[in-house]
Amino acid sequence: MSTKPEHYDVIRKPIITEKATMASENGAVVFEVAMSAAKPAIKEAVETLFNVKVKAVNTSITKGKTKRFRGQPGKRRDVKKAYVTLEEGNTIDVSTGL
Repeated sequence: MSTKPEHYDVIRKPIITEKATMASENGAVVFEVAMSAAKPAIKEAVETLFNVKVKAVNTSITKGKTKRFRGQPGKRRDVKKAYVTLEEGNTIDVSTGL
């Protein structure tokens, strides 16, 4: 499989939180992905970039909160997360870069 430039547009960055760490204990890795990314595109991008086999991809969209920035009302951006479950025996070390 060859790496296409679109794969880097699909996957933005890994998400390293307490919840994502708990998911990694069950063989899942969490990525922030483009809002327009579909599950098959996410699966193909992860498989080619990290050389692993993907079992399943679950996505969730977190709507941006309305907050105040320097006294002015503002809005955080919407974020799409992909919970990528890997096949048995495959791992991704998110602490290292691509």
